Amino acid sequence: MTDLMTYCSFCGNEEADGDHAFCRQRLSMIDPPRYCSECARRMVVQVTPDGWEARCSRHGEIKSAR
Repeated sequence: MTDLMTYCSFCGNEEADGDHAFCRQRLSMIDPPRYCSECARRMVVQVTPDGWEARCSRHGEIKSAR
């Protein structure tokens, strides 16, 4: 049985590995996620005047609230 690991969407490291308060702050203020929280793959991110879109090749797309 494997443990389900989650990853920081800003820095890509495991959530359990260290403090990610700075990462959460940046994500809540302005920056879009750069890494998939499910697999830690780098995502393709497009920033527009209306918000942002981030796409993981394995887990699909997420969009900012507009």
